[in-house]
Order: sequence, then C-alpha cells, then structure tokens
Amino acid sequence: MRLFKKTSIDFMGKRNLWYTVSATVIIVGMISLAIKGFDYGIDFLGGTELIVQFQNRVEISAVRGALDRAGLGKAEIKAYGSDRDILIRTTTITTEQGTSVGDMLRDALKSGFPSNPFTVQKEDKIGPKIGAELRRDAMYAVVASLIAIWVYVWFRFKFIYGLGAVAALFHDVLVTLGLVSIFDGVMNLEIDQNMIAAFLTLVGLSVNDTVVIFDRIRENQKIFKTMPLLELMNKSLNETLSRTIITSGTIFVVLMVLLVFGGEVNRGFAFTLTVGIVTGTYSSIYIASAVALEWVTRGKAKGALVK
Repeated sequence: MRLFKKTSIDFMGKRNLWYTVSATVIIVGMISLAIKGFDYGIDFLGGTELIVQFQNRVEISAVRGALDRAGLGKAEIKAYGSDRDILIRTTTITTEQGTSVGDMLRDALKSGFPSNPFTVQKEDKIGPKIGAELRRDAMYAVVASLIAIWVYVWFRFKFIYGLGAVAALFHDVLVTLGLVSIFDGVMNLEIDQNMIAAFLTLVGLSVNDTVVIFDRIRENQKIFKTMPLLELMNKSLNETLSRTIITSGTIFVVLMVLLVFGGEVNRGFAFTLTVGIVTGTYSSIYIASAVALEWVTRGKAKGALVK
C-alpha cells in the first residue's frame, strides 16, 4: 500500500534549517534539565510510594494536615490525575520502631478522613541501595543498546551508516529527555522503569526506520551509479516516505490513545514513546541520512556509502 504515488520533496536541501530546529529543541531541553534536574520515580529514589483514590473529592492541604498529625509531615503529596487521586511519597520504608510507613500512611488517612473512604491503587517499597542500582543499570542499558545498534548497522552497511544511525538515536534520546523535563510539571512525568522501557523501545523503532531508508539508498546506488549523492538520497527518501508515514502514523495513533485514556500510571511511558516516534521518524531523515551525506560531501570518506 502506498499513501503517496510519487513525491519529489527536497529533504536534503533543507537539512541546514532542520539542524537549527534540532539544536534549538535540544538546547532548550538541556537548559530545563540543568535547572529542574530529573524527577525520579520511587523505584529509582528508594522509599515508600502510595497512590490512593478517595470516594469523594479531597484537598491536598487536608491530606497534608492528616499526615502532619501522624508525624509524617515530610511526605511528598500531589494530585494524581483527578481530584480524588492522591500520590504520597516518602524517602523511608520503615520507621525507627520497625513499623511499615505504608501502614502508617493508611492509618493516618483513615483517621483524617473517616467519612471519605479510599482504596489503595498502588504501593511501592524500594530500598535506597536498590534504587541507586536501578538508576545505574538503566543508564547502562540505554548506552549498551546504542553501542549494539551502531555495531549492527556498521557491519550491515558501512561505518558511516552506523555513525549516522547512532547520531540520530542520541538526538532522539536528548530531545525526548528535554521534552519530558519541560512537560514534567504539567503531566507528572517521572523517570522510572516504565519510562526507561519506553526509551529502549523508541531506540528500536527509530533505528528500524533508519535501516529501511539506508537499505533503499544502497539499492539505488547500484542502479543509478552516476546520480549525485544528494539527488539519490532525496529519491530514496521519497520512495520510502509512504511506508514511513503509514508505519509511524499507525503507531502514533495507538500511542495517542494510550496517552489520553491510559491513565496516570501509563502517562510517562505513553508520552515518551509518542515523542519518540515523532523524533525517530524525523531523525531518520534529517539526522541519520544527513550525517552520511555531510561526511561524504565534505570529502572525509570518499566512497564510504558504497558496498
């Protein structure tokens, strides 16, 4: 199925404009990260996290007052999707007396809201040492995936293809991280294991589209041996455009449904993948392909795209 019969868009001729767009988005995102830092979930911080849903509307100030009276005033409290859902987080798992903090939180809420019953939607308990190990392992997982993909594309095609693919993946990760930081205050986005899974997934989705484009470029090089590289790349990108839009578009629709209707628990995962599918499709054209073109046109690797 082809969405477009034939297009002749000058993708590579506009690459300098899109370099500027990418650089601007990344810089703004990194500034946001430098100012706000990462908002880690409980699985990376360690402590106790409780998500409760009250039968009726409840004020955060009232919840804080109930916890203060129980000696849990240092807990972080915020709305979680609706005015009946509350997220409560502390940095401890047990008290000095060995009592579970989760039990103390439940008891405090029962005493503070006797006429407004609640149900516990989720409870997590993570030790601080385990949280630090999870943060470290998550970083290793992302870096290892980038290296593995670079090696695969290098052997599957050529070195410059691998370099272009990894440049696109770094671009996708940085843009998505920056947007997560920017929208964190509005959407309660946190770096947790679900979001790390989303980052790893977007890396796979992005490189899939990149490999398809690179494969078409290589095929066309064998057919149109005298065609200038810029023209040949534009031809290959236009030929794969329909496939790219259909594949990425269907995934995007599903992710938007998950983002809107998936609830607060799935919001970080859905947001990360939604941004990732857009940046991954974009970077396959204006980062991965453009890096390969820049490498060759600047005379640094004569014949590097031929195999």
